[in-house]
Amino acid sequence: MKANQFFMPALTLAASLGACSHSKTRLDSNASIPAKPNIIYILTDDLGYGDLGCYGQEKIKTPNIDKLAAQGMLFTRHYSGSTVCAPSRSSLLTGLHTGHTYIRGNTEIQPEGQEPIPAEALTIAEVLKTQGYVTGAFGKWGLGMADTEGSPNKQGFDQYFGPLCQRNAHRYYPTYLWENEHKFMLGGNDWTHKVTYAPDVIQARVLDFIKANKDTSFFLYVPCALPHAELLVPDDSLLQKYKGVFEETPFGGNPQNVHEGNDYGSPDFSIQGYAPQPTPKAAFAAMVSRLDLYVGEIMELVNELGLTENTIIVFTSDNGPHREAGADPDFFGSNGGLRGYKRDMYEGGIRVPMIASWPGKIQAGSSTDHISAFWDVLPTFAEIAGIEIPEKTDGISFLPEILGSDTQKDHDYLYWEFYEMNGRLAVLKDDWKLIRYDVKSADKITMELYNLKEDPKEQNNLAEKFPDRVNEMLKLMTEAHTPTEKYSIQANP
Repeated sequence: MKANQFFMPALTLAASLGACSHSKTRLDSNASIPAKPNIIYILTDDLGYGDLGCYGQEKIKTPNIDKLAAQGMLFTRHYSGSTVCAPSRSSLLTGLHTGHTYIRGNTEIQPEGQEPIPAEALTIAEVLKTQGYVTGAFGKWGLGMADTEGSPNKQGFDQYFGPLCQRNAHRYYPTYLWENEHKFMLGGNDWTHKVTYAPDVIQARVLDFIKANKDTSFFLYVPCALPHAELLVPDDSLLQKYKGVFEETPFGGNPQNVHEGNDYGSPDFSIQGYAPQPTPKAAFAAMVSRLDLYVGEIMELVNELGLTENTIIVFTSDNGPHREAGADPDFFGSNGGLRGYKRDMYEGGIRVPMIASWPGKIQAGSSTDHISAFWDVLPTFAEIAGIEIPEKTDGISFLPEILGSDTQKDHDYLYWEFYEMNGRLAVLKDDWKLIRYDVKSADKITMELYNLKEDPKEQNNLAEKFPDRVNEMLKLMTEAHTPTEKYSIQANP
């Protein structure tokens, strides 16, 4: 592997290498790729760079995900598509960064849903279907409702099961989920009673999909909503393991959207809000552990069915850690010592954990600091499946990197834009990163330049010291941004 000590905080790096015994030396596996291998992509929601044991987490136990990492490759410099949910998913599925992808913000539609991906979008699922893959998506969608072109079934997925709307996905006891384009009612849930935990039902469908397609080639997309707020899990052994372990500050409700006490069955109940939680730290830890349990079940089933060597499993998160509904990312070190959280363009908001495991193909216990991003996933999966990489992509396949080849190509730069919080932009080139906040207000625009090699925590703003570097990066921002009627930010001052 390339040396990665400059880009991962020292304490986190030492902890991760100890937890997963990752090698710093590349060993070329010379592995041949089987025809049409199965692809499983697990996307968690708001899981921070430091929330896993293999990335240095000490308070929350993640043995299954740590095992996945020990069997494969851990990425120390992988970046999400955006710093919030919908644009990150749009970037992932279309292979385009947020200067080009169709959805670049969390645009809500009433009474249910978000802005849909258009019909002309080319998704990972559509690409893989050209090679005969069976495709399934199980979990939070957030890119269009059943009656729009953004429906998963209209974007290349043969099967879909989960909450189409992000708002419904953030309530873990909803009254229904969507099975393809029809509602699937959850028994006992009526916004008053909490009977059926939606993620457990979705996980069962994930396992059913693997069993049903064990004799063919499949692409399984698992966008699990955990551990996004609300902080709520069944009161079982996973929660009990953490209760009483941490000093707690109870969360009483979400006063930003509804009155406090917005519990299921309360008179002022709103789907937009979050339930009160007397032990938010324990609940968050249990959510991560439940996620880890789901990953373990997938790994075990793949192994039982004899699919291990013909299946690549990729695990990652859609953006940095959240601070909602009583969550305390500082307590858990969720951003791995990096600066920032969800909605930030600092490393803590967009650098995410990623693990790729493929026994017999990917060197076990390996790690890499190869700079990659969500828009690289589409070309990577296309290459794995033996499909010509589409021309319309901002991505570069990282297949050579995970196979131990010395032919891996690098990005000239990475780019992000974000339409909430008065507009935020970022560009990363080599060791340098330029961040601009408040770009929608000419009199408020800030300019921040960091050298990540020397300053991985982004503490020393060098914008005034290196004006030529700033101007170079501003030109890249202008180059990367393609305006649309809905999404237009003036990249230069």
